[in-house]
Amino acid sequence: PDGMDLGDKRRTTGIALKLTVEIGWILSVDDYRIGVGYDIHRLVEGRPLVLGGLSVPFDKGLLGHSDGDVLLHAVTDALLGACHLLDIGDLFPDNDPQYEGIDSRLLLSEVVRKTRDAGFSLHNVDCIVHAEKPKLSEYKRKMAQSIAGLLGLEAERITVKAKTNEGVGPVGTAEAIAATVVALVVKEKKKRKKRGQAPFLPTGIAHSPRKGEEK
Repeated sequence: PDGMDLGDKRRTTGIALKLTVEIGWILSVDDYRIGVGYDIHRLVEGRPLVLGGLSVPFDKGLLGHSDGDVLLHAVTDALLGACHLLDIGDLFPDNDPQYEGIDSRLLLSEVVRKTRDAGFSLHNVDCIVHAEKPKLSEYKRKMAQSIAGLLGLEAERITVKAKTNEGVGPVGTAEAIAATVVALVVKEKKKRKKRGQAPFLPTGIAHSPRKGEEK
């Protein structure tokens, strides 16, 4: 304010900053964590193509111990990684008969339960499906809605993109389909600061002591 000398301004700035730091320290602090998931499966004849929990018309499907849904598998691994839990192969081994042909929506739902039990809430998920064939543009929105329903999130928090591999590698030659997913989760950490000095105060900003503190 006008009329204050430099010393007064520095003391006022120090008090305001100290108060802001203390209030922010006392309130709960959100802990944001990111996980990445990836999966790839070979395309074979005689199996339905399932992506994001949807049946996609095509003359081939994805080979796998479960239904081969690479997109949901990548989402599952992204959530597990973000929450520092086991990966999908540890939880649902591909040599366990109980998971043979299982609907990947059931696997993802179980992992969502585990993440919530661990104190995490899901924030948003960004997905890429890598496929030369079939073309997936008309299915992207439906896949996003399907995943949103499984995660209990609004559809606007899920993004599904479809990319070709420009003819390169097994995806580019339509031998396989892959998926890459990034997931953001939040875990609330509650910290309460002890009475007294703020956790830090930048050097060079004057601190006006509280009543009872030594100057």
